[in-house]
Amino acid sequence: MGLTPTLPLTHPLPAPTLHEARQLQFRLMECICAHFDGAQLLSADVGVTPEIGRPLTTARAENALAEFFGTEACALTQGAGTGAIRAMLMATLAPGDPVIVHSGPPYDTTRTTFRALGLRLVEVDYNDPGALGALPRQLDGTEHAYVQHPRHDLDDAYDPATIIGQLRDAGLSVMTDENYTAFSVPRIGVELGAAASAFSLFKLLGPEGVGCVVGTSKIVEQIHRDNYSGGGQVQGPQALDALRSLVLVPVMWAIKAEVVEELTTRLESGEVPGVVGAAVMNAQDRMVTVLFEQPIARAVVAASARFGGQNYPVGANSRYEIAPFVYRLSGANLEARPDLADYAIRVNPVRAGADLVLSILERSVEAALHDAD
Repeated sequence: MGLTPTLPLTHPLPAPTLHEARQLQFRLMECICAHFDGAQLLSADVGVTPEIGRPLTTARAENALAEFFGTEACALTQGAGTGAIRAMLMATLAPGDPVIVHSGPPYDTTRTTFRALGLRLVEVDYNDPGALGALPRQLDGTEHAYVQHPRHDLDDAYDPATIIGQLRDAGLSVMTDENYTAFSVPRIGVELGAAASAFSLFKLLGPEGVGCVVGTSKIVEQIHRDNYSGGGQVQGPQALDALRSLVLVPVMWAIKAEVVEELTTRLESGEVPGVVGAAVMNAQDRMVTVLFEQPIARAVVAASARFGGQNYPVGANSRYEIAPFVYRLSGANLEARPDLADYAIRVNPVRAGADLVLSILERSVEAALHDAD
């Protein structure tokens, strides 16, 4: 048996407090009520309407979200977060265009999108202030940059607000991926100066397949032009369902962030035998990285389902996921740190309190060690 690896020093993104989350919920309701009357909140249309080429309910929902995020416009998309990212990039870039990206491994679905669109990736280490400072001398016709707001690597430390500011100062138009960060951080990319941000409403308790792009009118109007067919529209009932669900998110996410902090503290104190380290991270959603003394990570994940844990995702924050999430590290994380594959997992409390999560973990560790004997 080899030596137990160590967890990298993580730099989690800030999370709204419960008070701040309440204010977000109230603000979201103000924006919804500014664009819907009482009857419209109880009914929804479908179809490619002659007025705007999409359902009127969908347009109202888009206007409410644009107002909430302080952007010129919004487009709801099919394909959830991946579809939203693709729509945003397709509306902005042509095959072969160069785009500045972080040198860390992106999500696999994003990597597929980059490849399918034929983009020329210009990698820059966003953790290195010197590399960013040298950007103006290296652009060579590059006009766009892409920022994945959630961390690529476990030890990523860059501040998205600073990165977006530096990229803009270099004359670049910035697009951001906000999957797992919308409503989990105080401000998303467009609120920090980006031209557009994309995220999944399915990951925010919404219906299957609905994504969102908020940003400039130029980008959003191109998305609407690209998505002119009826089969590609987000229909009114889907849009209204997404809004109704979204109202619940800010406070629920703030509670979860509090539980993540409690879990980390209690795991670090040795409350679960066999656990030798824990850290808050934004590897996808805000959650806890758990390090075991022995190489039992895969067995713990497998055993967790016996005790009520979820050990595979549906939407990784969807309405289907209510139990604690006990899962392997993401593919991007393991690409950077393959030595953690047998020693570390990620744990998301989802809707549970710390006591239940710790109970599931303790029993799963016991089962994994028993099965190994």
